[in-house]
Amino acid sequence: MDAPGKPCPNPRVIMPRSFVPGTTPNPEEIDIRSFGVRAPACTEENPTYGILGCLHILPPALAWIWRLVAPRGHANPSITDSEGMQSEGVGSYWPFATGKMVDQANLLLNQIISTPRTSYVLIPNQHIGSFEVGFNPQWIVREFLARKGTTKFNDDQITESRCSLLGYSLQKLRINGHDIPKGLLQTHEQLSVGKEAYDKGAKILIDFFKSELEKFNTPDLDPLGRKIIECFMNNGTVSDYLELIQMDD
Repeated sequence: MDAPGKPCPNPRVIMPRSFVPGTTPNPEEIDIRSFGVRAPACTEENPTYGILGCLHILPPALAWIWRLVAPRGHANPSITDSEGMQSEGVGSYWPFATGKMVDQANLLLNQIISTPRTSYVLIPNQHIGSFEVGFNPQWIVREFLARKGTTKFNDDQITESRCSLLGYSLQKLRINGHDIPKGLLQTHEQLSVGKEAYDKGAKILIDFFKSELEKFNTPDLDPLGRKIIECFMNNGTVSDYLELIQMDD
């Protein structure tokens, strides 16, 4: 949400004032907002939505879609009554919100538009393709992004993901002198996964998002939001999302 008072000259996401003792009373900038997904194993024999690589970079329009759906995935300890992927609801805070979901969707979209210098990343845990990884991707990416700072990725460092919902994938990742294998960055490169299983897993993920996004596509939704959801429903490319909301250079 927007900070009270004078707007920041180089806006990123601004946290609201806090009245909790011992915490800062002033707004703070957020350089990077991350999304975590508990991913099941994905193999050629058992395709699932566990197709995420170690790190994905999301264009702002795609980040908004992820905030709307807020998926809770594989073996989530807070899910005990059903299997498979579920949604936490808009912004992941919906159980604590009031009013209509579409109103929260509009607020989140306005936040993303008004803070163009915030970057958005997607990080899996539990599995990357067929490999069990626990929470190691979070630790690796946290270290990598802390060293990288706010420097933007060059075009030769990233590529559009095979599944456009995942934004950009890394071409390579080196941490402490060690190269992360290509199959952990782009899971269809794993011999135990391959393109066919990846595409089946991508369909599972996309179909889930389509079913969740339908509830937001109402006359009360911001016109730009309707364009973003329409882009997704029509299987838009990563470049299509960039035309709707540009990434900050």
